[in-house]
Amino acid sequence: MTGTSLSRAIGEYLSSIEAGNYRTNANSALRQWQQWLERKRSVSQLDDVKVIDCRRYARHLKRRVREGELKSSTAHTYYAYVRAFLGFCEADELITTNPAAVSRAQAELPENTADANRQFWSERDRKAILAFMDKRVERALDGEGISRERAYRDRALVRLLALSGVRGAEVFRAPADDKRPGITWEDVDIEGGAVRVFGKSREYEHAQLPKKAADALERYHRVFDPPTPRFPVFPTDHAPSKYRAVREQLDGDYSERRIETLLDENDIDDVIREHEIVIPAISTRGARNLMKRLCEGAGLDIDGEYLKPHGARRGLGHQLYSEGHAELAQSALRHASIATTHESYSNIRASETADRVDDVLDES
Repeated sequence: MTGTSLSRAIGEYLSSIEAGNYRTNANSALRQWQQWLERKRSVSQLDDVKVIDCRRYARHLKRRVREGELKSSTAHTYYAYVRAFLGFCEADELITTNPAAVSRAQAELPENTADANRQFWSERDRKAILAFMDKRVERALDGEGISRERAYRDRALVRLLALSGVRGAEVFRAPADDKRPGITWEDVDIEGGAVRVFGKSREYEHAQLPKKAADALERYHRVFDPPTPRFPVFPTDHAPSKYRAVREQLDGDYSERRIETLLDENDIDDVIREHEIVIPAISTRGARNLMKRLCEGAGLDIDGEYLKPHGARRGLGHQLYSEGHAELAQSALRHASIATTHESYSNIRASETADRVDDVLDES
């Protein structure tokens, strides 16, 4: 097929992407690339994109990194969006080859200096935040600080992150992705030690649920007593979202006037419980903000930051891998292959190799 405009091809590609966050980010990156092409070489047709254009775009990104406008990792991400888009076009037979995948084009990319050792929860920090959550529950039971429900919810949330290897977007609501509304109580199998999540693969998977995480969820469930199994495990505290859910779900059964009277005369949480209203789950951003507040309360300062949700997954894998349990780490993190696990923790393998080399050299 010839004569396809860049705008049309990009639109078709974006419509094929299911993940909302990826689609949003890809749209931004591809539209910037499209504007750059039109400005530099007046390219508006897909067929007119050549290897030299991709090579020069990579060089453009490298220049922006050198001038401090971009991080090297961001430049590689922008180029990856272009490469993925053109790969889609090749698969759809809109072009014969992917010009962005040619080595001489990619050779102009800046060196990727991103730190492979991104934040992860160390064993010490993990124990510290878990101990803090236990004390927080004890204070709530003594009538100090927050409510029992909140204390049990937050402890269950932290234990799930710390011990199960789940990703934040798998258990919390991702606003840009309709298929990620957050886990509900229907997804949790406490006795079976598993939680059903919508994985990175865009398929449903079962994440492992260790006993300490399962116990925290079971106690939280007992205290909270959700009105329906369809209720989110970690519901939002955002009042407008609660009121909107009530109005939307009672619409059709009650008149607008009756609904407003119901809301005026009753506590919103009582209305939700009595009418089994399913409110939204806490968002990924909300979970990050919660972790920030919890770390402040616990007095944890992680290089000026806080324990981020995804760092819990990395920390779990790091400990399992470093203690010689590579296959267990693969299973816990649900990596498709052991090669992915080895690559993720290549720094540990390098350290172990260095130790073995030292041993050999010391013996010689």
